[in-house]
Amino acid sequence: MSNRLAAATSPYLLQHRDNPVDWYEWGEEAFAEARRRDVPILLSVGYAACHWCHVMAHESFEDGAVAAVLNRNFVAVKVDREERPDIDAVYMQATTAMTGQGGWPMTCVLTPDDGKPFFCGTYFPKAQFLQLLGAVVQAWATRRAEVDASSERIADYLASAVETRPAALDAAALDGAVTRLAASYDARHGGFGTAPKFPPSMVLELLLRHHARTGDERSLAMVTGTCEAMARGGIYDQLAGGFARYSVDAAWVVPHFEKMLYDNAQLLRVYLHLHRATGSPLAGRVARETAEFLLRDLGTPQGAFASSLDADAAGVEGLTYAWTPAELAEVLGEQDGARAAELLEVTAAGTFERGASTLQLRADPDDPAWWNGVRDRLLAARAGRPQPGRDDKVVTSWNGLAIAALAEAGTLLAEERYVAAARACAEFVIATHVVDGRLRRASRDGVVGRAAGVADDHGNLAEGLLALHQATGDARWLDAAGGILETALTHFADGADGFHDVADDAERLVARPKNLADNAEPAGTSALAGAMLTYAALTGSARHREAADGALAAAGTLARQEPRFAGWTLAVAEAAVAGPLQVAVVGDDDAARELARLARASTSPGLVVAVGQPDAPGVPLLAERPLVRGGAAAYVCRGFVCDMPATTGQELERALAR
Repeated sequence: MSNRLAAATSPYLLQHRDNPVDWYEWGEEAFAEARRRDVPILLSVGYAACHWCHVMAHESFEDGAVAAVLNRNFVAVKVDREERPDIDAVYMQATTAMTGQGGWPMTCVLTPDDGKPFFCGTYFPKAQFLQLLGAVVQAWATRRAEVDASSERIADYLASAVETRPAALDAAALDGAVTRLAASYDARHGGFGTAPKFPPSMVLELLLRHHARTGDERSLAMVTGTCEAMARGGIYDQLAGGFARYSVDAAWVVPHFEKMLYDNAQLLRVYLHLHRATGSPLAGRVARETAEFLLRDLGTPQGAFASSLDADAAGVEGLTYAWTPAELAEVLGEQDGARAAELLEVTAAGTFERGASTLQLRADPDDPAWWNGVRDRLLAARAGRPQPGRDDKVVTSWNGLAIAALAEAGTLLAEERYVAAARACAEFVIATHVVDGRLRRASRDGVVGRAAGVADDHGNLAEGLLALHQATGDARWLDAAGGILETALTHFADGADGFHDVADDAERLVARPKNLADNAEPAGTSALAGAMLTYAALTGSARHREAADGALAAAGTLARQEPRFAGWTLAVAEAAVAGPLQVAVVGDDDAARELARLARASTSPGLVVAVGQPDAPGVPLLAERPLVRGGAAAYVCRGFVCDMPATTGQELERALAR
């Protein structure tokens, strides 16, 4: 018999609907039941693509003995961290404080009155989990005063941990951040630090912008070294495109195989910008293949994008993706199989598990036509294997990242399909995720969920809409972004220049989260800072520029001290120092399109582009920008102070270079 999770919209929660555990979703019903029975809350937080979440589910949550202990002594609550990042943030902070590390699945025990944690951990094998549950039950029955005191201390820590000290991020601070990054750069394998290695997408964007602003070759070398190493390693799907979540080794050979929308959207943008800056064929190819992966494998029938592909297939991690020499020979024949094994680093011993290897492409094949045929045959064979599950919920924040990446890819790669996909996604999210004027976090199958949008939902969606406005010239996207940012200023501002992660009228948790670190995706504060800065450049709004500068300063101390965990903050700061550089292109003919292409080819971090007819309604940059002698013209402006209009490509390039 299914439990209460059968009515959930989250694919992760639905994975647990047939557990013998009497799960509740997070909410007042669960807390009321815990208070009625006077038992603690057992909170389990994870996500659909999480390998170790699946392991703990199979070992413990599908086990009758474990379920009996949980059902008798606790109210068990299951949370999808991607659907409720606010809950995840608060209790992950507690977990990290109590254990020195975090991760998923996250396991916390809470008081029933107010959700204060008194025990936190991550994955537990079955025997250890049962031992833990027994100890909690005994402490709850015999040492209640100690439990209450411990929960109060942790709650006090969480409430005080949001205090920050502002620091401006000027040109000198940016130089210092790059120097600190260079000290941790892995010159042999690319990336930063040691294993495990996560794609440092936001740090790479920072370094690209720093190189564009300063000409620093060291920054560009770190980007090219990392991007090539990742694109040629096993972390990149050499057959179908798209990046896995992270590499378990320093050389990007063996990934943790889940593929996340937020990673691939951000990496698409990085490779696109590297291609723009250098003309790298590899970067251009990876950008296209990653865009195609988004459309083909993560696209939903509603026109938006699903959250992730699982690491496992048929309960085995990497089963879809890894190969042995014999398997290659079976598909390709002995000769082509041996040749492919050499090209793709598939060895007899294997680079992964069970004698299988991940596919690497350390050098371009000398016969591209042969390789294209081999890839098609291997893909066809792979399609017959068990496939990873897909978490098809549509998260506002991550779809905002995808809109931005695809809108830019469409213009820079001259691929209208990508712009059309960005437009379709934006139309769905605005129509479905905005309810009574307020943004919701996620939907599934076209049905919006109850969870309210958090700060990064507002910032990343606004960022995407502003990129789409610049790609299309359509004023409605600028207007929609302005409305979203107005909500953020009204409900998320902390009164001291930064932003809380949740709104002032959101559900009250044990603490109001305010995380300034850019980890796998931009923090709410940095996401909003970037969108505010771009909106200010496109509209001339001093209020939004002030909000952007304040948000950057709020994260400034962290960015100066730990630049690896402030990549987007620092990337936005590069744009703030360099810009605004505004280009208004008027006209609707081939000459205007060529001027727009040249404008978008600029690597200036502070660049914004508006394209359309003179005085187009709702587009401030086009106001009072007439055609020149009846023909197309480009107005290059800095802070709305403009040069003489350029009517030829050479004139525009000279103006942009000044």
